[in-house]
Amino acid sequence: MKVVQDQTMTEREKFTNLVRESHAELLVYARSLTREDTNSRDIVQDSFVVAWNNMNKFEVTRDFGSWMRGIIRNKWREYLRKDKRQVTVEDDVLESLEVVMRDWQSMRDDGGPSVFIKLEQCMSKLPESLMKAVKCFYYDGHSTDEAADELSIGGATLRKRLQRARASLRDCIKVTN
Repeated sequence: MKVVQDQTMTEREKFTNLVRESHAELLVYARSLTREDTNSRDIVQDSFVVAWNNMNKFEVTRDFGSWMRGIIRNKWREYLRKDKRQVTVEDDVLESLEVVMRDWQSMRDDGGPSVFIKLEQCMSKLPESLMKAVKCFYYDGHSTDEAADELSIGGATLRKRLQRARASLRDCIKVTN
């Protein structure tokens, strides 16, 4: 009985490490699907429970992040069936999002700092006006109109600042790779 407990604990530790490594990325992925924080956190949490209960079906040769994103997509679809007010996303859009997530994951797996650490480093290099626009829109989750009002600028100005910020961040992250 002791051997089984030790083996289970080892599996639990392995799973815990996988969860720690992928949690932030999976939240980003779920957030991109739901466009809302609370439900995305719930979906990720529920997905981890499903993954734990099905770890015997996980093939170690397969990528854990990709497997988890599949579970998250299924959980999200369940959520959509329950809440008819949510807008569905086409399969081709989901596939392109999967490609982007694999790219982000590969940046993380290259052994350097995580893409989120790189992003924070690059954020600190942005001009203040662009940084405020990014934080208000992406970090605080304001709509375009709300963020523009908060920053006392027009909606078109906000969109242009966000466009410039995304381009700067993308270039900065590529350079730090």
